[in-house]
Amino acid sequence: MGDHKEQPLRVGAAVRRRRRALSLTLAVVAERSGLSVPFLSQVENDRARPSRSSLEKVADALRTTAVELLAAADPACSVDVVRAEEPEAGGAPRMRSLVRGHHQLHASEFTGDHDAGREFQHRNDELMYVAEGAVEIEAEGRAYRLVRGDTMYLTGGVRHRWRATVPDTRVVVVAVAEHIEAVQDRQR
Repeated sequence: MGDHKEQPLRVGAAVRRRRRALSLTLAVVAERSGLSVPFLSQVENDRARPSRSSLEKVADALRTTAVELLAAADPACSVDVVRAEEPEAGGAPRMRSLVRGHHQLHASEFTGDHDAGREFQHRNDELMYVAEGAVEIEAEGRAYRLVRGDTMYLTGGVRHRWRATVPDTRVVVVAVAEHIEAVQDRQR
C-alpha cells in the first residue's frame, strides 16, 4: 500500500512541461489538437483525464507521442516509497534511481565501482553522499577522498569524475533535475 505502482498517473504536468518547452500557449495547442482551451487547462491541472484519443491529439499538437507523455507523467501521489533492492550475486556495479517520475529533485544510488574515466558536468547543483565505503573525486583540478558519511557539494557546471576505492561502496547523488532552470549566471 502506498507504493508508486498502485497510483494512477497524472499526465497533466507532462503536458504542461512539454507545452512550455515548446513555448506554446494553450490556445495554440487547442487549435492544433482540435480540443478546447478549457479542457486542455483541466488536463494540465489534473482535473480531467484525457481519453486515449484526446491524449494522442494533444501529443500530436506537442510534436511527441502519447507514450512519451505517459512515460513523463507523475504518479498521482505526493509520497512515494522506493524499496531497497536485493544486491545481485557477484557484486556487479549498479545504479538505481531513488526518486521515480519527473520531479524537481533527482537522486540515484551507485553501488560498487564506477567508470573513473567518465567525466560529468551537470547543469544544476548536486550533492554526493558516501553511504558506505570510500571514493576519490576529482573536481576543479583537485582530488578529494571521501569516506562513509562524507558529502561533497558541487555547483552546477563543475566538471568532475569519481571512483570507488573500496569494494561495495555506495554513493548517493542528489541533484536539482536537469529540466529545471536552477542555474543563474555566476560570477567566476
